[in-house]
Amino acid sequence: MSWATSDGVRRSMLANRRRDTKPEVAIRRILHARGLRFRVDYRVLLTSRTRADIAFTRWKVAIFVDGCFWHGCPIHATQPKRNSGYWTPKLARNVERDAQASALLRQNDWTVLRYWEHEDPEDVADDIERVIRARQA
Repeated sequence: MSWATSDGVRRSMLANRRRDTKPEVAIRRILHARGLRFRVDYRVLLTSRTRADIAFTRWKVAIFVDGCFWHGCPIHATQPKRNSGYWTPKLARNVERDAQASALLRQNDWTVLRYWEHEDPEDVADDIERVIRARQA
């Protein structure tokens, strides 16, 4: 028997990706077209399991593109109605882990940029490029 409560839930959970999500790929495509080179799904610190979606290692800039459901977007986050006893603490822990990871990276002199999946990729790329170009100068 599967760990999922139904075949639909199982298919949905298996379809969730850790990397190369549509918003990430859209942002990376724009950054690359602008001549910026970066690492993808990069383990920023060896002492931490945290992996940046996009990392500019030379300038110590870590970028995360957070999913609205998984990371508690204030605009789009929803609370599951089924099995809420499991999901509510799990989603809250994700938000807590994000804050801890950002704090740890900042303590190690990294600039942390976090964006939501619903943000316009062009606007996100503009912001990232501004930060990187400022570091290059």
